[in-house]
Amino acid sequence: MNTLAPVSPHHAPLADQRSVEILEGVRRAFSEKGFDGASMQDLARACGMSVGNFYRYFPSKAAIVAALILRDLAEMEATFREILRSPDPLAGLRATVHARVLERNCQSEGQLWAEITAAALRKAEISAITTQMEHEIVGYLTSIFAKVHALPPDLARQRYYPQAMLIIMLVKASAMHPAETPDEQARLTDLLLRTIDRTIDDVSNDDVKG
Repeated sequence: MNTLAPVSPHHAPLADQRSVEILEGVRRAFSEKGFDGASMQDLARACGMSVGNFYRYFPSKAAIVAALILRDLAEMEATFREILRSPDPLAGLRATVHARVLERNCQSEGQLWAEITAAALRKAEISAITTQMEHEIVGYLTSIFAKVHALPPDLARQRYYPQAMLIIMLVKASAMHPAETPDEQARLTDLLLRTIDRTIDDVSNDDVKG
């Protein structure tokens, strides 16, 4: 397995506007042809670029996945900083997770992330990137739990890793596995959100001194 540097916005250069535009074109191409179905030529064409110029930005699909994740993590980091500054971090987390599950683009990108997840099972480089993304998000979540219970970050991560991973898994599943009908989707979403709420409550009610 390839050893990759941590996928973190702290270590990433700021993306220029052209890179942002290219990533949007890439998303469209993936949505139309699928992650494996879209060739590098297809991706370059969707961005209005020559293949050679496209490779200057992204030499591989793994590099594209890393760029998509870096952008998402940068947005998440800003959101989690706001949550940590709020007077009730768990309420802020609850509202943020609910919004993420309910927002439309969560559903529209579900197929892409399902395909990336499948590709991670076959390709070690993509697996390393997606695994690092989960580790970063676990860190964001457990930093909130650490503040709520006045725990050292390392201890909070050790104590609440299962709850953090469950929240991540449920949010991912909500996007990648939509129900067949609107009624079934509404019932499934309600159950999923109640499960997330119970998980957050489990952290809130934890007796760290017990």
